Amino acid sequence: MAGGLRREKGFTLIELLIVIAIIGILAAIAVPQFSQYKKRGYDTDAKSNLHNLYLACKAYWADNGAMNPCQVSVATQASYGFVQGSSVSLTPAGLFEDNFGAQAKHGSSSNTFDIDSSGNISMQ
Repeated sequence: MAGGLRREKGFTLIELLIVIAIIGILAAIAVPQFSQYKKRGYDTDAKSNLHNLYLACKAYWADNGAMNPCQVSVATQASYGFVQGSSVSLTPAGLFEDNFGAQAKHGSSSNTFDIDSSGNISMQ
């Protein structure tokens, strides 16, 4: 094709700008949602630590009687199987079966959760 115009195939600048704009809009929607998902995951980790501590203490009391104190150090024994999450801080509030309570907070969340002697978990 000497001297003639060649047709090149490709995207126009307008088409590329529209695609980039759509990607930007989707990213603007997804990033805040992702941070909310992470926060919910941290809160779930704290709640599951509370629940697992409660179950380990229930097993301890079944073996040793309800009037023996159950602390985190007791629950982490091999017989009871509790493994505390590395980013979760636990604070026992009651050590016996009839007044058991504990608080948990994940290091990456601002929420604190409580558990009572019935196993009910609530946000503080």
